[in-house]
Amino acid sequence: MEYRHLGRSGLYVSEIAYGNWLTHASQVEEETAIACVRVALDAGITTFDTADVYAGTKAEEVLGRALKGQRREGLEIFTKVYWPTGPGKNDRGLSRKHIMESINGSLRRLQTDYVDLYQAHRYDYETPLEETMEAFADIVRQGKALYIGVSEWKASEIRAAAELARELKIQLVSNQPQYSMLWRVIEAEVVPTCQELGIGQIVWSPMGQGVLTGKYKPGEQPPAGSRATDPTGAKFIERFLREEVLTRVQRLRPLAEEAGLTMAQLAIAWVLQNPNVSSAIIGASRPEQVTENAKAAGVKLDEGLLKRIDEILDPVVERDPAKTTSPERRP
Repeated sequence: MEYRHLGRSGLYVSEIAYGNWLTHASQVEEETAIACVRVALDAGITTFDTADVYAGTKAEEVLGRALKGQRREGLEIFTKVYWPTGPGKNDRGLSRKHIMESINGSLRRLQTDYVDLYQAHRYDYETPLEETMEAFADIVRQGKALYIGVSEWKASEIRAAAELARELKIQLVSNQPQYSMLWRVIEAEVVPTCQELGIGQIVWSPMGQGVLTGKYKPGEQPPAGSRATDPTGAKFIERFLREEVLTRVQRLRPLAEEAGLTMAQLAIAWVLQNPNVSSAIIGASRPEQVTENAKAAGVKLDEGLLKRIDEILDPVVERDPAKTTSPERRP
């Protein structure tokens, strides 16, 4: 495993982070989830990402049990706040009330006194940014979070938050966007802004919702039990299931073999070639997936290979920065 600074902060994170969206307390049984976490630790993964909303708060509980007994100082535990965690009007968003209540719930479920990174899971247009950032600052000063991050925020929103963070003397160190060979919407605006501000990317879905593994074949039904058959995951993956996309992805297979990588390893290694990416999040439904995908750490792809990937995928790559969005109103 290799490690990188999270943005310009002093915090090191593992190049491969383990995330439990759609898996823990959902797609896989707890015994398997715990086995995946143990294999991740064996592979040198120290960074674990979750969110209060995953599996209706149960994913945090599973991760807490899976990491129990581990040396806390040797881990970086990340979670998030924004999406609904209850039926009330204030059980969502980035109001001071919801943030202060949510951090306490997350810490209880994760069985820890603090998280290393607390992230705003989307931008909240119903709450003044000043209110949100001041609540985050109080959480940092209370020792409940060490650093602050955001997820899927536009470049202008990140810049405004960074200015407030400086005024409040807290560290906004990260953004968590979707990023892959197929989904490059952060490259035009978000990445340059974050490079300027010293903010690193912790990217999710580096394998394009699994499409870049090559398991979805043109003209064939999705494999049983895959993300495309999951009620939550299907809405994210459907944009990549077009015949043209699947056909072009299959053309990457010889390139992966030439590099001595699996298709999944090639996809993960690709996002790590971006110097603004601090870590790539992988999920898993089987322990062996963690072992194999963790091998993408430290892989260097030569310029010729990167150019050939671009030539194959260019017509189906999404680059529009306007695709980085948050709900206009709280869900």
